[in-house]
Amino acid sequence: MTKSNYKLTKADFNQINRRSLFTFQLGWNYERMQASGYLYMILPQLRKMYGDNSPELLEMMRTHTQFFNTSNFFHTIVTGIDLALEENEGTASKDTVTGIKTGLMGPFAAIGDALFGATVPAIMGGLAAGLAIDGNPVGIFLWVAVAMAINVFRWKQLEFAYKEGVNLVTTMQHRLSALTDAATVLGTFMVGALIATMINFRFGFTQDFGGVTFDLQATVDKIFPRLVPAMFAGFIYWLLGRKGMTSTKAIFIVIAIAIGSKLIAKYAGFDIFTV
Repeated sequence: MTKSNYKLTKADFNQINRRSLFTFQLGWNYERMQASGYLYMILPQLRKMYGDNSPELLEMMRTHTQFFNTSNFFHTIVTGIDLALEENEGTASKDTVTGIKTGLMGPFAAIGDALFGATVPAIMGGLAAGLAIDGNPVGIFLWVAVAMAINVFRWKQLEFAYKEGVNLVTTMQHRLSALTDAATVLGTFMVGALIATMINFRFGFTQDFGGVTFDLQATVDKIFPRLVPAMFAGFIYWLLGRKGMTSTKAIFIVIAIAIGSKLIAKYAGFDIFTV
C-alpha cells in the first residue's frame, strides 16, 4: 500500500471549494448520485498525492466513484476528513475512507437539508418576502446576505475538517442524532407556521340575508382559523403524490386555480376564493 508524500496547501483547499460550490452537482445521476461530482472535486489533489496514471490513483478513483449522496452544505466536512486520511495513509486508508463516507453521508444529509435546505430558507426567506411585500428593499439584501453567509460557512468547513481529521467524527458522533431530530422538528414547525402566514387563499363568499351579512371566511375562522391554507397545503401534498405529477405541474395548477377563481368572481359574480 502506497503512502502519499504530498501535503495539501491553501491553493488546494481553494480549488476544492470552488469545485464544491460550482460543479459538485453537475454529474448527479440516479445510479451513484453525487459520486462523480465528489471525485471531480478532489481529482487534482488525488493526482498530486498518487501521481498521474498510477495504479494507486486508479484504485482511489474507483473508490470515490462508489455511491455517495449527502447534503450540499456539509459534504466538504466529509471531504476534509477523507483527504486528511489519504494524505497520512495513502491507499491504506481506502476502507476507512469508504466507511467514513458511508457512515457520515446519512446524518449530514439530514442535518444539512433540515437546517440549510429547509429551516434557514423558511425563516429568512419568510422575513425577506414579508419585507419585500411591504415594499422594503432590505428584504432583497437580507436574502443575499444569508446566501453569502451560508457559502462562507461551506468554504471554511473544508480546512477545519481536514485539520481535525478523524477526531471530528468522534467529537460529533454522540450529538448527531439529537441535532438531526431537533433540526427536523424545527423545520417542520417553521413550514407549518409559513403555511398559516404566507398562503393567502381564503373563502371569498359573502351573502346578505335580510340585512345580516354572512361571511363564510369569518365564520370558518371562529371554528378553525387558517383552515383554507391548511387544506390547500394538504391538497398540494396529495397532488405531488400522484403518478406523473411534478412540482412544476403543481405550480401551474395553483396558478390556474388562482386565475380561475378570479375569472369566476368577475364574470359569474360568485367569489369562491380570494388570493
